[in-house]
Amino acid sequence: MKFVIKAFRAVDNIAACEKYVEGHVRVLKIFGITMITSAKVEWFDDPDTYVILVESEDEEKIYGGARIQVSGGRYNLPIETAVSEFDPSVHDMVGNLARNGTGELCGLWNSREVAGYGVGSIYLGRVGVAIATQLKLETLFALCAPATVKNCMRVGFKVETSLGNNGTFYYPKEDLIATAVLLNDVPVLSTADPFEKAAIMDLRKNPVQHKVDPGPKDRIIEIDYNITIPNL
Repeated sequence: MKFVIKAFRAVDNIAACEKYVEGHVRVLKIFGITMITSAKVEWFDDPDTYVILVESEDEEKIYGGARIQVSGGRYNLPIETAVSEFDPSVHDMVGNLARNGTGELCGLWNSREVAGYGVGSIYLGRVGVAIATQLKLETLFALCAPATVKNCMRVGFKVETSLGNNGTFYYPKEDLIATAVLLNDVPVLSTADPFEKAAIMDLRKNPVQHKVDPGPKDRIIEIDYNITIPNL
């Protein structure tokens, strides 16, 4: 299977943003989730929001995506909107970190069509952490479902136990638990898994590249990366 992964500022490609949201909402509905901060489209006109898309070579199919929202613009980070009712201290934490550059990796999803290929579980996380240095971020937040916490930790995030109940919240609805995580050293990745750190550093050094990786059931995954963000 072949994927193309690209990154861009949201305001520069509204049509692609619309495709991203359509796919995200479709996945959320499968899990009975209809209200979620990351699926709102107010960020379409936000110059501080950046989008990562995983799509087919002909750009006809979108297999997954994620966003990075940089703090300090016109909107709160999604994690602030999501958890401030339960823990208002999140605003102070974000505000303090924003002085040196912080943001949030959010809205991460993949379609069922590519389940098992690692699109949502690892590739989008790698790319999100990789491009964070282009955005001059020192730290990066994320709000994870239980199944994705371990993979977030592989790319350098740690559970932010000072928020909520040791880092956990009921979100996006009362019977689901989300975990707040924070990557404290985006440029260095001191706590990342060595394999993941090497992969991320390679993407930073070579943001346009072709990669062939082993996939599930002896399949091969081909990926064309084009993650240099235009118009920065």
